Amino acid sequence: MAWIGPRTGWGDFMTRDLTRHSARDYGYRWGHSGLTVDFDFGFDGDTPRLVRVTRPGDPEAERAADAALPLVELTLFGEGSGWSGPRFTGTALGQRLRYRAHHATYGEGWHHLVVELLDPARGLTVCAEYASPDGVPVLRSRVRLRNDGGAPVTVRSVGSLLLGGLPSPDELRVFRARNDWLAECRWYDEPLRAAVPDIGRELHEHDSGAVVRLAGRGSWPTDGHLAMGAFTHRTDGRGWLWQIESAASWQWRAGEAGRHTYLALSGPDADEHQWRQVLGPGEEFTGEWAALALGAGFDGALAALTSYRRLVRRPHPDHERLPVVFNDYMNTLMGDPTAEKLLPLIDAAAEAGAEYFCVDAGWYDDEAGDEAGGWWDSVGAWQPSERRFPDGGLRAVLDHVRSRGMVPGLWLEPEVVGVRSPVAHELPDEAFLRHEGGIRVTEQGRHQLDLTHPAARAHLDKTVDRLIGELGVGYLKLDYNITTSAPGLLEHSRAWLAWLASVLDRHPTLVIENCASGGMRMDGASLALAQLQSTSDQQDPLRYPPIAAAAPTAVPPEQGAVWAYPQPAFSDAEINFTLGSALLGRVHLSGHLDKMTESQLGLVRDALTTYKAIRGDLRTAVPFWPLGLPGWSDEWVALGLRAPVAGPTYLSVWRRGGDSERVLPVPHLAGQGDVRVEILHPAPSPSPAGLVEWDGAGLRVEPAEAPGVLLVRLTCEE
Repeated sequence: MAWIGPRTGWGDFMTRDLTRHSARDYGYRWGHSGLTVDFDFGFDGDTPRLVRVTRPGDPEAERAADAALPLVELTLFGEGSGWSGPRFTGTALGQRLRYRAHHATYGEGWHHLVVELLDPARGLTVCAEYASPDGVPVLRSRVRLRNDGGAPVTVRSVGSLLLGGLPSPDELRVFRARNDWLAECRWYDEPLRAAVPDIGRELHEHDSGAVVRLAGRGSWPTDGHLAMGAFTHRTDGRGWLWQIESAASWQWRAGEAGRHTYLALSGPDADEHQWRQVLGPGEEFTGEWAALALGAGFDGALAALTSYRRLVRRPHPDHERLPVVFNDYMNTLMGDPTAEKLLPLIDAAAEAGAEYFCVDAGWYDDEAGDEAGGWWDSVGAWQPSERRFPDGGLRAVLDHVRSRGMVPGLWLEPEVVGVRSPVAHELPDEAFLRHEGGIRVTEQGRHQLDLTHPAARAHLDKTVDRLIGELGVGYLKLDYNITTSAPGLLEHSRAWLAWLASVLDRHPTLVIENCASGGMRMDGASLALAQLQSTSDQQDPLRYPPIAAAAPTAVPPEQGAVWAYPQPAFSDAEINFTLGSALLGRVHLSGHLDKMTESQLGLVRDALTTYKAIRGDLRTAVPFWPLGLPGWSDEWVALGLRAPVAGPTYLSVWRRGGDSERVLPVPHLAGQGDVRVEILHPAPSPSPAGLVEWDGAGLRVEPAEAPGVLLVRLTCEE
């Protein structure tokens, strides 16, 4: 979008726009049928402010003049906070910004607003960009800077969205999601007032300095916590849920201003991430996108955010087809593939109903011996092993995948180059991320490529085009098993995303799975490009249910790859349990299917047949949680998916222990008349999988097994 300014002629448009959208208490009202955003542009010389964001029907709130914060907050070296403490609100520069112009447009189902501000002291032009999809209560926001002054400036922080005037901390609960290796998407909540105490504002004439603060650091943006958060109102049922769309570092803060709550979302900054950006005269910088969704409680806001995520992501046929992927790694070959091991596994996967077959790590390992991890620090050339595939090479194995009606895929870790790899010496130092002093970033025996450098991009382009062109690969699982906080990370992460887009431009049918040791890169920016997202590396089927059930908080169901790894040593109940965990996501099948009995393989076929019958509904359904967001040790876990309009509702219910039955509230079906209840998984033969009964407001569930899982479909009868 082009910059606007006093020479662009927007003055006349601005006047008409204000007349058409004026609001009784606010300078400017912008939005659509699903969302209203009120601004005060400060025409009386005050600092421009975003006053409030609401949905139709939200309760009217009194305007709190001292609660609305500046439209944009940013700090420069030499221009820090406007008060004591490290808070990101009340910056000296944010208070100084003045309105210059605004521009509202609509196109292709999206409403856009750009508000241009000026810092008269530094000559810095600041554009706050807002976007919202028509009818969806989600506000997207970022900030762009241009140095129109005569001297360089060094930016040390720039916000993506700053919103004040939310209800008091006394009225809100705040939600966060721990996200650790093998234990992803663990949401927890507390009263906001417990973290932001009432200090007696009337006496001190200042707001509390306490904040709820989360930050993602390093090249695993969701290591530790998801780049998300939420509020729910304790009495009126409103929910606010947000995500920061950065494949690098990020932070958010929530605190109190003027007896109201504020929320500040941003990308990296100098204090948390040692980030800075020097802007010479005429140079520009654009911050990270953030999105705020509104709805009825957590579930309603997440439903809006799910719809938004589907609208901002790159279109791809995979989002419509949802094919079943078999991957040979988890609990199966574990990085040790050979032609001898793969060929029978390929046949069994095809017979079970898989549609893609991905050969995971180890296919490039040509070193003798079976020492674990022997190839770890030698990767980078990505040439197929001749030792592992002696007769016809890897191409013959992938040809066999195609002959069985499946699309072949390969695992790849493109951003790393092992210290023993010849590529480490062939590429220049500038092609790698480096510490100050020019020392290459090295983690666990690997160097980190810098995708801003043309030699690094050329190396990866050559690799991917060779694998696709020579081997016919149609699926790439792109993994990332190191993390670093080196300088230049933001620029690299943006170049990484641009590289992914360029690969898909050249190979539009290629399916890319995003993975970083499971869910360590489960961020909105990556999900807008990749077709699938790995949710975990968890190998215990009994520990996977809370991850599978909570994964739709981070990724739409049709993108969330959930492992199902039945084994020949499992009982029928155990086979059904691990398969059932994946049926409301993307089935990521594994396991030694080639060693199963025909009866056991029949259970796998039954589950995949069920999945294929319902997957058309999953791509448009929105999630909800009848028992609340799952706790890591909960004995009962439930995930619901609600198809739009009059479509069916699906419920996956896991029982890992505890009471023999539970009642699951399903509020959107309460009072709807006759509701038809069907158990879809496990298949009922030879004995019923469990008992289910609709009681008019909820579903009474009693799995036949413990541990056990049921997939149930609810349909309103005409």
